[in-house]
Amino acid sequence: MDRVIRIGTRDSELAMWQATTVEKALNALGYKTELVPVKSEGDLVLDKPLYEMGITGIFTKTLDVAMINKKVDIAVHSMKDVPTALPQGIVQAAVLQRANTVDILLHKGDTSFLDPAVEAIVATGSLRRKAQWLNRFPKHTLVDLRGNVNTRMQKLADNEAWKGAIFASAGLDRIKKKPKGFINLDWMIPAPAQGAMVVVAMADDSFALDALRQLNDYEAEMTTHIERQFLRTLEGGCTAPIGAIATYNQKEETIDFTGVLLSLDGKEKFEINKTVPIQEWKKLGFFAAQELLANGGQALMEKLRQELKR
Repeated sequence: MDRVIRIGTRDSELAMWQATTVEKALNALGYKTELVPVKSEGDLVLDKPLYEMGITGIFTKTLDVAMINKKVDIAVHSMKDVPTALPQGIVQAAVLQRANTVDILLHKGDTSFLDPAVEAIVATGSLRRKAQWLNRFPKHTLVDLRGNVNTRMQKLADNEAWKGAIFASAGLDRIKKKPKGFINLDWMIPAPAQGAMVVVAMADDSFALDALRQLNDYEAEMTTHIERQFLRTLEGGCTAPIGAIATYNQKEETIDFTGVLLSLDGKEKFEINKTVPIQEWKKLGFFAAQELLANGGQALMEKLRQELKR
């Protein structure tokens, strides 16, 4: 094991925590490692919403290029940021044990604005969160919120007009920044693969693949596959307000799945719920998406593609 595995990562606090977690796990198995922080375009361009930046994978593109150019050997990502179609030559090597999948609301102490009849300003950079929030609170105004976790928390604190902002629980848990008084949004369907960390490598790098295979969590691999398959089947290359969550019921030996598709303003919502035997997990996401499309989702997806082109 003389070879050093170079771990590519974004340089935000959360990304570094994730990469360090993988580094420690590999070190415990006897592998030598080196962290290689890389700035992504998604970190550098903070004045545009993600969906206006032209490509999916805005946070992963720079690391993909570094890997293809042999500057790093593997890359660690929040799995929800990773496009469902990986670049040619790059493969998913490991999904680590999954953390909390729930979205949470951070606020400033006064929660009276959590009334559908009240007007308020709430911040999020996610189309999915925005659409689900407007579906429940149609009188609220949603403003864009970009940057790493620390930057977004500071923006919320600095802006007196904002009543709250939406975050993924897992990210704040990992860097121990979750404040007291947060609200679990257990009604909000998370992003596909939210709470999961994925490690990718080059398809021809057997050394790295063998090392990473030992870190893979089968349950996390299974549930994220279902959710990302649902996303891939629906989106057709279009960024859209899509949520999905799959959970393994060990006692019943079943998979429970919920998927949603919404209009940008939250007024239209299509939801699907399915429970299947564990043996049927590999195509669950595909069949759930096909059923949702057949029951009204197709027309909404076509409408979303037109709206997001503007």
